Amino acid sequence: MTDSNEPKPEKFGTLLGIAAGGVPAYSSDYRTADPKELPNRSSYRSHLDGLYLGYKWQCVEFARRWLYLNKGYIFDDVAMAYEIFRLRCVRRVSDRHELPLHAFANGSRRHPEPGCLIIWAEGGEFENTGHVAVATEVTNDYVRVAEQNVGHQKWGEGRDWAREIGAEITEDGEFWLECSFGDAEILGWVIQTDDATDAEELDVPEPALLNLVEREAPSRAVARSWLNIANEDEKAYVAMMGGHKLSSNEADQRRYYVISESAHEELQLATNQLHSMFMHATDHVLQDDRLLQYFNLPEVLWHKIHQSWDNRLNQTITGRFDFSLSDRGIKVYEYNCDSASCHMECGKVQGKWADYYECEDGDDPGAELHNELRDAWKRSDVDGVLHIMQDDDPEETYHALFMKDALDEADIQCKIIHGLRGLSWADDGSILDADGEPIRWVWKTWAWETALDQLRDELEAGAISANARRQSPPRLVDVLLRDEVMVYEPLWTLIPSNKAILPILWEMFPDHPWLLDGAFELSDSLRRSGYAAKPIVGRCGSNISMFDASQNLIEASAGKFTKQAQIFQQWFPLPQVGKYNVQVSTFTAGGSWAGTCLRVDESRIINNRSDNLALRVVPDREL
Repeated sequence: MTDSNEPKPEKFGTLLGIAAGGVPAYSSDYRTADPKELPNRSSYRSHLDGLYLGYKWQCVEFARRWLYLNKGYIFDDVAMAYEIFRLRCVRRVSDRHELPLHAFANGSRRHPEPGCLIIWAEGGEFENTGHVAVATEVTNDYVRVAEQNVGHQKWGEGRDWAREIGAEITEDGEFWLECSFGDAEILGWVIQTDDATDAEELDVPEPALLNLVEREAPSRAVARSWLNIANEDEKAYVAMMGGHKLSSNEADQRRYYVISESAHEELQLATNQLHSMFMHATDHVLQDDRLLQYFNLPEVLWHKIHQSWDNRLNQTITGRFDFSLSDRGIKVYEYNCDSASCHMECGKVQGKWADYYECEDGDDPGAELHNELRDAWKRSDVDGVLHIMQDDDPEETYHALFMKDALDEADIQCKIIHGLRGLSWADDGSILDADGEPIRWVWKTWAWETALDQLRDELEAGAISANARRQSPPRLVDVLLRDEVMVYEPLWTLIPSNKAILPILWEMFPDHPWLLDGAFELSDSLRRSGYAAKPIVGRCGSNISMFDASQNLIEASAGKFTKQAQIFQQWFPLPQVGKYNVQVSTFTAGGSWAGTCLRVDESRIINNRSDNLALRVVPDREL
């Protein structure tokens, strides 16, 4: 924060000072960034010696750049700066060798030292993100730090540091730093050292705390309706389900599951960091046409995908991660950030189920999803009427209505288009809805691949003139790929939603605890572990085959994606809790965790017929 006596922020990219070690720091006042110099999102990415360091000119980018230039190592990229406090290694760039990293809480007897990183918690001045700075000088009375993305002012003549933070040492030798922001908190510092004396232990839950537990809600004496059919989305849901229920199985109406608070915190952390990892992998793919070929996307679209990534990197509304969660750990299967489903089950129905059955166990992990979606829409660039395009499917009907409610609360005017009814061509080649309103903004429940299949058919048939195409009613592909139409989720989400991203992630982040071994060709390691063969593009668990370590087929699913290329992923079965295999899903809104739910099936493969059952988060002691 600045006051009237402080110098004004400098323009984006202005040199603020040069830190000890000869590392320049720049202003990151994004309000003053020149769109001519920085025409797209990719131009904000900072690289040095071919190494990606972060976004210009954020605090994490400066910390990674300083460590690389002065120490020769960097820490893995993180979604939020405060997450650095949980990291336990850095990676030497020359040989990718890992070196130990330890965290020391503010007040530790292990004092900070020049070159360590000072970490702020999320909240207050550093809302949502936290902050990181490099300690350049340490005394008993103060610590001087170099940093970016605080204030954006020049450091002052002859100074190689940005700020001075007051310090106090107790009689017992505890070193305390005073945060100069009254509404923020310093977590402590991280030091690359072999000596873990006085270091914070990584708060990793006991394996048993990651297990799901099946429970049953009390029996109700009097059955009654519990979803409000005066609300359009709930009415559509009741019509699809054939009654007021969360599960389609009558025997499961009172069945639910609980997880510990510690497990849920780990899921939230995994969701945020995995989103960041999938984004890095997406950028990696889009820098290398050799990798892009694995995704089986029409080459005529590559330029538009690049354009979408460059210009709309942060313009996602929502996606869904699918996990295995058990005492074996947390493993992610995939990230559907194109056309995910089950938002209403997570964000509304499981909460109302708990109210009806008087389930008092813990908390509803989907309670904030609706509000998070609303806020994501408020942060979007939508400027006009948004058209919700949905297939003629009962599930997509209530899904669209649930999202419409979030849009209404975000004060965005919207209309729902069922199928392609009422669409027509305008004289200028744009597309109009049934009321003659031009379509400019779209959120869709259709998968991008549906539109791409139409494009592939057209390419096979040969070029068709624009005039000839307009003789027929507009198709989905005609709407979604028009230059003047902005679609949510953006075209680039074809990359992270495609399972071809999974082997690339494994190559980029080998042996990462949340990832499963993945490859484009069946490897010896996958044969030894057992594996699942999956089409790179598929929905609802279609066309998956699972093999054990003896190459015996365990289970397979049918579907319409037999012509798609495959990837091979380490076999890591869902936990079986009671009679069901249980998959936990987390939702993102604007790239961050927003809600959690689960699906169950007697089959090992979750599909579009798998049931949602309620999930509750309970204190660790109540598991």
